[in-house]
Amino acid sequence: MAAPSTLTDLSAITDAVCGVWPSLTAQERQELTSHLSVLRYKRNDVIYGVKDNPDKMYFLVHGKVKVAKNGVGGRDQIVRVIKPVEMFGYRAWFAGASHLTTATVLEPSVVASAPMALVERLMSGNALMGLQVVRHLSVLLGQSDERTVNLTQKHIRGRLAEALLFLKDNHGVEEDGCTLGIYLSREDLANLSNMTTSNAIRTLSTFADEQLVAIDGKKIKIVREEELRRISQMG
Repeated sequence: MAAPSTLTDLSAITDAVCGVWPSLTAQERQELTSHLSVLRYKRNDVIYGVKDNPDKMYFLVHGKVKVAKNGVGGRDQIVRVIKPVEMFGYRAWFAGASHLTTATVLEPSVVASAPMALVERLMSGNALMGLQVVRHLSVLLGQSDERTVNLTQKHIRGRLAEALLFLKDNHGVEEDGCTLGIYLSREDLANLSNMTTSNAIRTLSTFADEQLVAIDGKKIKIVREEELRRISQMG
């Protein structure tokens, strides 16, 4: 893995990161900015891996990042796809443990990071900032609980339909209003849907034959969204 190159123009990036916490005072904002590191990553670069020390909080400024956990048989399960501007990689610090997941870049991305020791100190002095972090973690926990149930109880069609709608709802669409704003490999789509790659390819092809979606390489256009939602709800 090639080392990512450091960016030089930080103004807009630091504004975006500090904007995650509107409650920061001018002094706290300056302190965070002075300790911020910003790196550019290429596709498939690993930001952090399993058993790494969770000493940084990361902020995705631009691009796409997947967070995955290695499962049975060595197959990855994508547990989250990070979107700009979102903080990630901090749960393990508060749990007092090493990382249990791996964060990998899906497309060329800009990622900022701040020392967790600093983040924790700022949180201890700024109750609103601490509350924002707790709320973010609570939302992620709720989403994780819901996806765990859905991915274990739904049939293959329901799981793939849910994954496609999840990507649309969380990462938007292109200017045509239908094409997903994130391009995943078939393997990544399978890992997000808790199925084998062959099953994902076969089910996606079936969706295309039924004109629920249209496929152009990694681009997926949702054609009949209501029917996909019906399939997802039916399980």
